[in-house]
Formats: sequence, structure tokens, C-alpha cells
Amino acid sequence: QVQLVESGGGLVHTGGSLRLSCAASGVTFNDYIVGWFRQAPGKEREFVARIAWSSGYTYYTDSVRGRFTISRDNAKNTVYLQMNSLKSEDTAVYYCAAGGMHSSSPESYYYWGQGTQVTVSS
Repeated sequence: QVQLVESGGGLVHTGGSLRLSCAASGVTFNDYIVGWFRQAPGKEREFVARIAWSSGYTYYTDSVRGRFTISRDNAKNTVYLQMNSLKSEDTAVYYCAAGGMHSSSPESYYYWGQGTQVTVSS
């Protein structure tokens, strides 16, 4: 069975940092596109960042570019999202996902984690 498990969420003050992790079992990230999405209360799921596992190519949505960094650990089959300079608008449930296309659309991803809550207070 395939399982993606996010961790590292929490409550931080504006300007703080968090590091999210997504560990995979039952699937190896090699040759996958691995992305981070988020969903705030009352809003649709939003693309945040993605990485092409094999090449290391990364892409970020404009609102997080320069503040967030997506990275991978091949040996641990784990993807990370380092979040710095956090803002209140970053508050959301963050999900990791894996798919076969370099896309910002949730529909392009077929393995999903359960999500981890990130709350940024003013």
C-alpha cells in the first residue's frame, strides 16, 4: 500500500519558520513529481511548490517564492518544505502529493498525504 505522511506543522508567530516533512512508504519518489499543496479555511486547495525527483527541478507559486524551499532526501525517500518568513496568509493545512506530470493542478497528482496544520499568528 502507498502512504504519504506529512509532519512538522505547528503554530508559529509571523516571521517564524517551520520545516515540513513528507515520508513515503509503498512507493519510491524516483521519477515522480512531488508537490506541496495547501488549503485554508473556506478556500480551494492551492499549489505551493513541486520538485521533479530525478532532476531536482523546482517550481514555486509566486506568493512563496523566495521564502519557501522544497528539497528531497533520496536515501530517506522524503521531501521537505522549509518555510521561512511565515505570514498569516500561509495558515492552512499542507498536503504533499506525488504524480507523473510537472503540473500545478491537484488533478495531476494521484498519491496524497493526510495533511499537516500550519498556523501563523500575528
